[in-house]
Amino acid sequence: MPSPDEVMTIVTQLAESWSWKMETRRSEPNRIDVVLPALKDLLPFVTGLRVQRLGYLSTITGLDPGVESGQLELLYHFSPGPALITLRLRVPREGARVPSLSEIIPSAESAEREVREMFGVEFDGLRNPDRLYLPDDWPAAVFPQRKDYKPNGRPAAGASGPSGAQG
Repeated sequence: MPSPDEVMTIVTQLAESWSWKMETRRSEPNRIDVVLPALKDLLPFVTGLRVQRLGYLSTITGLDPGVESGQLELLYHFSPGPALITLRLRVPREGARVPSLSEIIPSAESAEREVREMFGVEFDGLRNPDRLYLPDDWPAAVFPQRKDYKPNGRPAAGASGPSGAQG
C-alpha cells in the first residue's frame, strides 16, 4: 500500500492530467479534496482511483449550502490507509441526478440510498431504491437533511430531522 504522501502525489497527478486541470486542496497533510468540475467527471475519476488502487469508498456525504445557492454538494470519501481522498461534486438543488457508483463499487448503494432519501438526489442505476431510514409513509418531496426542512410545519430553527436532531 502506498504511503500517505505517495497517495497525495498520485491523486494530484491524476487530477492534473485530466483533460482540464481539476482543483485540488490539501487542508491537512493526509487529506486531499478534488473538486470535480462536471458531473461527467465522476465515474471516470472514480474508475481512475480504483485502477490506481487508492482505497475504498468509506461514505458519501450530502451537504446543503442553503436554498439561495441553488445547489447541493456531494462528497465522496475514499480511504487508502491513513489518507483521505474526497471528491467534491456540486449538483442542482432541484432535480439532481447523479450516476450510481454501484456498478463500480457495489457497497456504494447504501450511502447513495441515504443521500437520496435525506437530500433528494436521484442516483441513476440504483438497484434498490427502497428507503433506509424514513418510514414508508414519509412525504415524497420532504428531505430532512436540507436546511429548508421544517419539522411539523414550523420554522427549522436549526433542526434537521423529525426528532429535532441537528445535522
